[in-house]
Amino acid sequence: MRASRLLSLLMMLQARGRMTARELADELEVSIRTIYRDMDALTESGVPVYADRGPDGGYSLLEGYRTQLTGMSAEEADSLALSGMPGAAAELGLGRVLAAAQLKVQAALPTELAERSARIAERFHLDAPGWFREADHVPTLTGIADAVWNQRVVRIRYRRWGDEEVERELEPLGIVLKAGVWYLVARPHGVGDPRTYRVARVLELETLDVRFDRPEGFDLWRYWNERSSELTASLYQAEAAVRLSSFGMELAPVVLRPHTARALAEREWPVDDGGWTSAVIPIESIAAARSELLGLGAEIEVVSPPALREQMRDTAAALASLYGPG
Repeated sequence: MRASRLLSLLMMLQARGRMTARELADELEVSIRTIYRDMDALTESGVPVYADRGPDGGYSLLEGYRTQLTGMSAEEADSLALSGMPGAAAELGLGRVLAAAQLKVQAALPTELAERSARIAERFHLDAPGWFREADHVPTLTGIADAVWNQRVVRIRYRRWGDEEVERELEPLGIVLKAGVWYLVARPHGVGDPRTYRVARVLELETLDVRFDRPEGFDLWRYWNERSSELTASLYQAEAAVRLSSFGMELAPVVLRPHTARALAEREWPVDDGGWTSAVIPIESIAAARSELLGLGAEIEVVSPPALREQMRDTAAALASLYGPG
């Protein structure tokens, strides 16, 4: 453990230049006293580390010194696939491994490329979770990831929609992070097609001492995209005729669900003399459409189906009664 930490210290100084003891301690999640001891150890081993005193001081390497000790472990090399998602890597139990791998890559780059890499990291950041939602609690995620990687069968206790709890033995094929939510793609052990499970609903996890063979030709990316398209198509099987004001058309991409907004934007719709656009949009159900379209307020009118128009009218009347003169 200490040898790995000393190498990380060396990589950080080589890649970033002067750093204070506090900055190093925070990066490595150790005490400042530990950093002092580690710096003494590096010096005793012949590494030209210099300490500058004062408020602007810190540790740095002799100018021009570069180490070639940048070999990666297998785990560090694997973790680079998540280099754009440090939060996801941390949830998978690979946070510190990824940080070490990134340091080694940066230290191995020529100076110009290392500077370009640093600028990209400073200016671009991927934040996967959606706005205004609590992140899933996923205590079983690390164990599931390990089973996926090692092709081990798992036994889970799973809470289905409606709070029914079931037990399953699964062959975990892959993990997907969608808008901040983790999903497990797995097939029943021994038979059946892959299915999708929300990791937060896995209540208990047991990794069995049983290996499985992955289905020949299984492509996680293709599976997820096909199932996502099928799910969307199965949900939106009805349509509604609506009229939107010019302001409503501007609000639609922000207020409506992506599938609805995309259908509205994919073609040219007739516009009347008053600036209102007549369009036909896909809907999931009467209740779901009412909740979605109410977000546009008086900037949208439902023409059909009659049941949706009636529900919009009744809701508007109830709101007027609630907020009208009392």
